[in-house]
Amino acid sequence: MFSGLSAYLDSIRARDPAPRSRWEILLYPGVCAVFFHRIAHWLFNAKLYFLARLVNHISRFLTAIDIHPGASIGKNLFIDHGFTVIGETAEIGDNVTIYQCVTLGGTNPTNGIGGKRHPTVSDDVIIGSGAQVIGPITLGTRSRVGANAVVTDDVPEGATMIGLKARSTLVPAEEWVKEFIPYGTPCEDPCEEVRSDCIEKLEGEIANLKADIEALKAALTSPSDAPAQRNGTDD
Repeated sequence: MFSGLSAYLDSIRARDPAPRSRWEILLYPGVCAVFFHRIAHWLFNAKLYFLARLVNHISRFLTAIDIHPGASIGKNLFIDHGFTVIGETAEIGDNVTIYQCVTLGGTNPTNGIGGKRHPTVSDDVIIGSGAQVIGPITLGTRSRVGANAVVTDDVPEGATMIGLKARSTLVPAEEWVKEFIPYGTPCEDPCEEVRSDCIEKLEGEIANLKADIEALKAALTSPSDAPAQRNGTDD
Protein backbone atom coordinates (compact mmCIF):
# COMPACT_ATOMS: atom_id res chain seq x y z
CA MET A 1 0.00 0.00 0.00
CA PHE A 2 2.76 2.41 0.96
CA SER A 3 4.69 1.70 -2.23
CA GLY A 4 1.56 2.50 -4.25
CA LEU A 5 1.07 5.76 -2.31
CA SER A 6 4.71 6.71 -2.85
CA ALA A 7 4.38 6.05 -6.58
CA TYR A 8 1.24 8.22 -6.69
CA LEU A 9 2.92 11.10 -4.87
CA ASP A 10 6.00 10.82 -7.09
CA SER A 11 3.79 10.96 -10.20
CA ILE A 12 2.38 14.27 -8.95
CA ARG A 13 5.83 15.60 -8.14
CA ALA A 14 6.90 14.82 -11.70
CA ARG A 15 4.09 17.07 -12.99
CA ASP A 16 4.31 19.87 -10.43
CA PRO A 17 7.60 21.63 -9.61
CA ALA A 18 6.19 23.38 -6.51
CA PRO A 19 6.31 20.71 -3.74
CA ARG A 20 9.55 20.13 -1.84
CA SER A 21 8.55 16.77 -0.41
CA ARG A 22 5.94 14.00 -0.50
CA TRP A 23 4.55 15.22 2.82
CA GLU A 24 3.67 18.53 1.24
CA ILE A 25 1.81 16.80 -1.58
CA LEU A 26 -0.33 14.97 0.96
CA LEU A 27 -1.88 18.34 1.85
CA TYR A 28 -2.95 19.06 -1.74
CA PRO A 29 -6.75 19.39 -2.04
CA GLY A 30 -6.70 17.25 -5.18
CA VAL A 31 -4.97 14.41 -3.35
CA CYS A 32 -7.44 14.63 -0.47
CA ALA A 33 -10.37 14.70 -2.92
CA VAL A 34 -9.17 11.54 -4.68
CA PHE A 35 -8.71 9.82 -1.30
CA PHE A 36 -12.26 10.66 -0.22
CA HIS A 37 -13.57 9.62 -3.62
CA ARG A 38 -12.06 6.14 -3.28
CA ILE A 39 -14.13 5.70 -0.13
CA ALA A 40 -17.27 7.24 -1.63
CA HIS A 41 -16.95 5.12 -4.80
CA TRP A 42 -16.64 1.94 -2.75
CA LEU A 43 -19.79 2.87 -0.83
CA PHE A 44 -21.56 3.75 -4.09
CA ASN A 45 -20.75 0.36 -5.62
CA ALA A 46 -22.04 -1.27 -2.43
CA LYS A 47 -25.32 0.64 -3.03
CA LEU A 48 -24.86 2.62 0.17
CA TYR A 49 -25.80 5.76 -1.71
CA PHE A 50 -26.54 8.03 1.26
CA LEU A 51 -23.18 7.29 2.91
CA ALA A 52 -21.43 7.75 -0.42
CA ARG A 53 -23.07 11.15 -0.82
CA LEU A 54 -22.17 12.08 2.75
CA VAL A 55 -18.50 11.38 2.12
CA ASN A 56 -18.77 13.30 -1.15
CA HIS A 57 -20.21 16.36 0.61
CA ILE A 58 -17.52 16.27 3.30
CA SER A 59 -14.87 16.09 0.60
CA ARG A 60 -16.39 18.97 -1.35
CA PHE A 61 -16.55 21.11 1.81
CA LEU A 62 -12.89 20.46 2.61
CA THR A 63 -11.38 20.58 -0.88
CA ALA A 64 -13.73 22.61 -3.14
CA ILE A 65 -13.62 19.65 -5.54
CA ASP A 66 -16.86 17.81 -6.34
CA ILE A 67 -16.41 14.25 -7.61
CA HIS A 68 -19.63 12.27 -7.86
CA PRO A 69 -19.31 8.94 -6.02
CA GLY A 70 -20.29 7.11 -9.21
CA ALA A 71 -17.40 8.45 -11.27
CA SER A 72 -14.73 5.92 -12.21
CA ILE A 73 -11.14 7.09 -11.70
CA GLY A 74 -7.92 5.30 -12.68
CA LYS A 75 -4.43 5.56 -11.23
CA ASN A 76 -2.43 8.71 -10.57
CA LEU A 77 -5.13 11.33 -11.17
CA PHE A 78 -3.70 14.76 -10.34
CA ILE A 79 -6.21 17.57 -9.75
CA ASP A 80 -4.11 20.72 -9.43
CA HIS A 81 -5.96 23.18 -7.16
CA GLY A 82 -9.73 23.12 -6.69
CA PHE A 83 -13.16 24.09 -7.97
CA THR A 84 -13.37 21.10 -10.29
CA VAL A 85 -16.56 19.12 -10.95
CA ILE A 86 -16.62 15.51 -12.18
CA GLY A 87 -20.00 13.97 -12.99
CA GLU A 88 -21.52 10.61 -12.13
CA THR A 89 -20.83 8.66 -15.33
CA ALA A 90 -17.41 10.19 -16.02
CA GLU A 91 -14.60 7.72 -16.61
CA ILE A 92 -11.00 8.82 -16.09
CA GLY A 93 -7.99 6.74 -17.12
CA ASP A 94 -4.47 6.62 -15.70
CA ASN A 95 -2.02 9.51 -15.28
CA VAL A 96 -4.59 12.20 -16.08
CA THR A 97 -3.92 15.82 -15.07
CA ILE A 98 -6.79 18.23 -14.44
CA TYR A 99 -6.23 21.87 -13.53
CA GLN A 100 -8.53 24.21 -11.58
CA CYS A 101 -12.10 25.14 -12.49
CA VAL A 102 -12.63 22.23 -14.90
CA THR A 103 -16.03 20.62 -15.47
CA LEU A 104 -16.55 17.10 -16.76
CA GLY A 105 -20.23 17.72 -17.25
CA GLY A 106 -23.20 15.75 -18.52
CA THR A 107 -25.90 16.27 -21.08
CA ASN A 108 -29.60 16.25 -20.32
CA PRO A 109 -31.01 12.94 -21.65
CA THR A 110 -34.03 13.47 -23.85
CA ASN A 111 -35.45 10.00 -23.29
CA GLY A 112 -35.63 10.24 -19.51
CA ILE A 113 -32.96 7.58 -19.04
CA GLY A 114 -29.71 8.63 -17.37
CA GLY A 115 -27.23 6.32 -19.05
CA LYS A 116 -23.81 7.56 -20.05
CA ARG A 117 -23.94 11.37 -19.79
CA HIS A 118 -20.39 12.40 -18.95
CA PRO A 119 -17.01 12.27 -20.71
CA THR A 120 -14.56 9.41 -20.93
CA VAL A 121 -11.00 10.66 -20.40
CA SER A 122 -8.32 8.29 -21.68
CA ASP A 123 -4.82 7.78 -20.26
CA ASP A 124 -2.27 10.62 -20.05
CA VAL A 125 -4.75 13.39 -20.89
CA ILE A 126 -4.15 16.96 -19.71
CA ILE A 127 -7.11 19.33 -19.22
CA GLY A 128 -6.24 23.01 -18.77
CA SER A 129 -7.80 25.37 -16.25
CA GLY A 130 -11.34 26.52 -16.88
CA ALA A 131 -12.01 23.92 -19.58
CA GLN A 132 -15.54 22.55 -19.96
CA VAL A 133 -15.81 19.01 -21.33
CA ILE A 134 -19.48 18.22 -21.86
CA GLY A 135 -21.38 15.08 -22.78
CA PRO A 136 -20.65 11.38 -23.36
CA ILE A 137 -17.60 12.09 -25.51
CA THR A 138 -14.14 10.55 -25.45
CA LEU A 139 -10.83 12.36 -25.04
CA GLY A 140 -8.25 10.21 -26.80
CA THR A 141 -5.04 9.01 -25.21
CA ARG A 142 -2.46 11.76 -24.64
CA SER A 143 -4.79 14.47 -25.92
CA ARG A 144 -4.71 17.97 -24.46
CA VAL A 145 -7.51 20.43 -23.76
CA GLY A 146 -6.32 24.02 -23.54
CA ALA A 147 -7.37 26.51 -20.88
CA ASN A 148 -11.00 27.70 -21.14
CA ALA A 149 -11.75 25.44 -24.10
CA VAL A 150 -15.28 24.08 -24.46
CA VAL A 151 -15.25 20.53 -25.82
CA THR A 152 -18.45 18.83 -26.96
CA ASP A 153 -17.09 16.38 -29.57
CA ASP A 154 -14.72 13.43 -29.43
CA VAL A 155 -11.04 14.36 -29.35
CA PRO A 156 -8.62 12.25 -31.41
CA GLU A 157 -5.62 10.63 -29.81
CA GLY A 158 -2.78 13.11 -29.37
CA ALA A 159 -4.79 16.18 -30.46
CA THR A 160 -4.67 19.55 -28.70
CA MET A 161 -8.00 21.37 -28.46
CA ILE A 162 -8.30 25.13 -27.97
CA GLY A 163 -11.01 27.78 -28.15
CA LEU A 164 -14.77 28.12 -27.85
CA LYS A 165 -16.09 25.86 -29.37
CA ALA A 166 -12.84 23.94 -29.16
CA ARG A 167 -10.95 23.20 -32.36
CA SER A 168 -7.81 21.21 -32.95
CA THR A 169 -4.57 23.14 -33.38
CA LEU A 170 -3.74 20.67 -36.17
CA VAL A 171 -0.18 20.48 -34.87
CA PRO A 172 1.35 17.11 -35.84
CA ALA A 173 1.13 14.73 -32.93
CA GLU A 174 4.77 13.72 -33.23
CA GLU A 175 5.77 17.33 -32.50
CA TRP A 176 3.57 18.03 -29.49
CA VAL A 177 2.72 14.73 -27.87
CA LYS A 178 5.35 15.19 -25.20
CA GLU A 179 5.60 13.65 -21.78
CA PHE A 180 3.88 16.61 -20.17
CA ILE A 181 2.57 20.04 -21.23
CA PRO A 182 1.50 22.30 -18.33
CA TYR A 183 -2.16 23.29 -18.58
CA GLY A 184 -2.43 21.26 -21.77
CA THR A 185 -1.68 24.42 -23.76
CA PRO A 186 1.39 24.58 -26.03
CA CYS A 187 2.67 28.15 -26.27
CA GLU A 188 5.15 28.00 -29.13
CA ASP A 189 4.97 28.96 -32.81
CA PRO A 190 3.09 25.92 -34.21
CA CYS A 191 -0.14 26.98 -32.52
CA GLU A 192 0.13 30.48 -34.01
CA GLU A 193 0.85 29.26 -37.53
CA VAL A 194 -2.57 27.64 -37.69
CA ARG A 195 -4.25 31.07 -37.69
CA SER A 196 -1.70 32.91 -39.85
CA ASP A 197 -4.22 33.29 -42.68
CA CYS A 198 -6.62 35.11 -40.36
CA ILE A 199 -3.85 37.37 -39.10
CA GLU A 200 -2.87 38.32 -42.66
CA LYS A 201 -6.50 39.06 -43.50
CA LEU A 202 -6.89 41.28 -40.43
CA GLU A 203 -3.65 43.13 -41.22
CA GLY A 204 -4.95 43.80 -44.74
CA GLU A 205 -8.23 45.15 -43.38
CA ILE A 206 -6.35 47.41 -40.95
CA ALA A 207 -4.22 48.77 -43.80
CA ASN A 208 -7.34 49.55 -45.84
CA LEU A 209 -8.95 51.30 -42.88
CA LYS A 210 -5.83 53.42 -42.35
CA ALA A 211 -5.90 54.45 -46.02
CA ASP A 212 -9.58 55.40 -45.77
CA ILE A 213 -8.89 57.49 -42.66
CA GLU A 214 -6.04 59.34 -44.34
CA ALA A 215 -8.25 60.06 -47.38
CA LEU A 216 -11.00 61.37 -45.12
CA LYS A 217 -8.54 63.62 -43.27
CA ALA A 218 -7.29 65.00 -46.56
CA ALA A 219 -10.85 65.75 -47.72
CA LEU A 220 -11.69 67.57 -44.49
CA THR A 221 -8.57 69.73 -44.50
CA SER A 222 -8.67 70.69 -48.24
CA PRO A 223 -9.75 74.33 -49.18
CA SER A 224 -13.46 74.80 -49.86
CA ASP A 225 -15.33 77.53 -51.70
CA ALA A 226 -18.47 76.96 -49.65
CA PRO A 227 -18.01 80.12 -47.49
CA ALA A 228 -17.54 82.29 -50.57
CA GLN A 229 -20.72 80.96 -52.10
CA ARG A 230 -22.66 81.76 -48.95
CA ASN A 231 -21.27 85.33 -48.94
CA GLY A 232 -22.33 85.80 -52.56
CA THR A 233 -25.85 84.65 -51.74
CA ASP A 234 -26.09 87.06 -48.83
CA ASP A 235 -25.08 90.00 -51.06
